[in-house]
Amino acid sequence: MTASATDPLAPPEVPTVRLETDRLILRQWQHGDLGPVAALRGDVRVGETLGGTLTEDQAHAFAQQMATEIAGRGWGFFAMEDRRSGHFAGFGGLRPIPFETAFTPAIELGWTLSPALWGQGLATEAARAASSFAFETLGLDEVVAYTAASNRRSQAVMRRLGMVPDPALDFDHPRLAPDHPLARHVFYRLRRP
Repeated sequence: MTASATDPLAPPEVPTVRLETDRLILRQWQHGDLGPVAALRGDVRVGETLGGTLTEDQAHAFAQQMATEIAGRGWGFFAMEDRRSGHFAGFGGLRPIPFETAFTPAIELGWTLSPALWGQGLATEAARAASSFAFETLGLDEVVAYTAASNRRSQAVMRRLGMVPDPALDFDHPRLAPDHPLARHVFYRLRRP
């Protein structure tokens, strides 16, 4: 692969979306994101809400998968860049849910931030940009989000976004063992305004 000015992990197949907020850029993944995403997904604090940490190879494979999905459809779970510092801040955006459950098929609104940036409203800011894109550009009627029942931070973001819980669709995550402490997930939805 020939490196370009943006150095994407996956060559574009369709035009790639770039979302910007006051403090963040949501963009295609770059090779320079590999070290930071490995550090992020290897952080125990992050792993406590996502079902565990990832090895460096697993985190790199995740970034490659996200880049490939964006290259194929133009949007997905983007790398997030802090506009102030230019540093990798996390990842998030929109993604078709990659497993079957009572509410699929559906488009997930998701986010994961570096713990150093927690508590600053950045997850809400990124999610607002992604949900606006979902409704205004993609024409979706709804996006959904889910998280471990114990993840109060993400649930607070969901409520700030105006997402509504639907306890009838709470579920045990199919990619976690039934006895895993994070297996039980809560489900929220956001409909087009």
